Amino acid sequence: MTEPVGLARGLTNYGDPDFALYLRRSFARSMGYSTDLLARPVIGIADSYSGFNNCHRHFPELVEAVKRGVLAMGGLPLTFPTISLGEVFLNPTSLMFRNLMAMDTEEMIRAQPMDAVVLVGGCDKTVPAQLMGAVSANRPAIQLVAGPMLTARWHGERLGACTDCRRFWAKYRAGEIEKDEIGEIEGNLATTAGTCAVMGTASTMASIAETLGMILPGSAAIPAVHADRLRAAEASGRAAMQLAKTGTTPDRIVTPQSVENALRVLMAIGGSTNAVLHLTAIAGRAGIDLDLDRLNAISETTPVLVDLKPTGPHYMEDLFAAGGIGAVLRELKPLLHPDCMTVAGETLAQRLAAPCGPVDRSIIKPLSEPLQPTGGLVALFGSLAPKGAIFKRSAADPKLFEREGRAVVFTSLEDLSARIDDPDLDVTPEDFLVLQNAGPLSAAGMPEAGYLPLPGKLARGGVKDMVRISDARMSGTAYGSIVLHVTPDAASGGPLAKVRNGDRIRLSVAQRRLDLLVSPEELARRPVVPPPFPERGYAQLYRREILQADRGCDFNFLRKHPLAEVSR
Repeated sequence: MTEPVGLARGLTNYGDPDFALYLRRSFARSMGYSTDLLARPVIGIADSYSGFNNCHRHFPELVEAVKRGVLAMGGLPLTFPTISLGEVFLNPTSLMFRNLMAMDTEEMIRAQPMDAVVLVGGCDKTVPAQLMGAVSANRPAIQLVAGPMLTARWHGERLGACTDCRRFWAKYRAGEIEKDEIGEIEGNLATTAGTCAVMGTASTMASIAETLGMILPGSAAIPAVHADRLRAAEASGRAAMQLAKTGTTPDRIVTPQSVENALRVLMAIGGSTNAVLHLTAIAGRAGIDLDLDRLNAISETTPVLVDLKPTGPHYMEDLFAAGGIGAVLRELKPLLHPDCMTVAGETLAQRLAAPCGPVDRSIIKPLSEPLQPTGGLVALFGSLAPKGAIFKRSAADPKLFEREGRAVVFTSLEDLSARIDDPDLDVTPEDFLVLQNAGPLSAAGMPEAGYLPLPGKLARGGVKDMVRISDARMSGTAYGSIVLHVTPDAASGGPLAKVRNGDRIRLSVAQRRLDLLVSPEELARRPVVPPPFPERGYAQLYRREILQADRGCDFNFLRKHPLAEVSR
């Protein structure tokens, strides 16, 4: 029996399939489509445009380009909206709504008649949400990313969101620049459409999507406002039609081998710590468990090759001009699994066998002469993080890698805000700042609060970095000696919840250890008060189903293989 095509797919059930198709076509014709178009394969276009998402303001033009590609290949493009996650416009944090967007994307792909889907997104949590939903729906799918912003200028200095916004805010807090200057800088940090101009989470996830094979080769780093971005959109529409024809589904592309390739690239580009959460969640939708010990093994054998902010001086537009992710993949070729399939219909090996253009070695280093000999991220374990924590060593001060310090504890984001600039705060540069109750099970929903501001009096005294520890996340645009994703989190009663002012903590990046130097007997005497359980709505679903950071903060029931036991 021939599988239904286009509008004949997934008919609404009235007990009469012929009537259902007749009724569907009649309503479709009310939109002015010809009978010829309505008989063609349908390519859905998941559009995450929103007035609350500055990264996506160019999407109407991108979507039109996708439609051109679909029409040129004889298909019918149909756009549908989904939730959009504008990173800085959501409360309490965008991560809390990533899984909701993934559910929206998955169910709309399943419910609506389409032979393949183009996922148009870019802002930090949008790409992982779309990939999670597409992997679960397992219908032919291709991602189209927004592309990065271009940089701007201020007093002759090049600026790009959002590493520079953090750098100048630190200067403002330290009294090095005035209020009118920070206002001028504010107006010059983000001046075009697109995602952050540095190797933040959005750029990292675009790079990972290209490595996984879920976007067209060479399209991760194209600037949002470049004509090549529109050409990539048109090509994505064409590719979606080919995917519909061959029936290539995400389970053939997102495999254990392609996930390992993505981890390699994550290490080599000095990518965002958030990518560990997102890649873990995407892999979990495909039935693949990403193990943090394996992450460490890959980190130890993968050098850092890309010199972009927040760890270097360059921006995404420079990476595009330097050769893009394709140039990075060619350098990593001996370390990669070459047989992984891509949405372009070719394997990674076939892609890398094609001729390549020049590579700017000031931005992309050769494998034989890396920026750093080992990867940008490591996982830490120990009595303070029994199930792991993440440390971005490529963005940290090596002088702080091996040390023991006194804990200065903040019990919540509110407590942090109230006391961090108190001139009477008992803190020295050698102390460890500890933030509790900012993890996935907290009311805060694991915000990007791990980049704790330096205490005001220390910042004004010239301190530039100190060890900071939390169960929160950190923006991929941030930098510093920051331990994140401490698991189990404080709200679930993990050891982090029992840290008190004055406790000693030992950090050893070399040994991959994070230990609380307090006896088990003393910890057992310290009470933990769980957060209140939400009464209704999505917040209640979130609190009931959210997993810890070591499982990507996905909902347990959405994983391909839900965990039998979930600790809270």
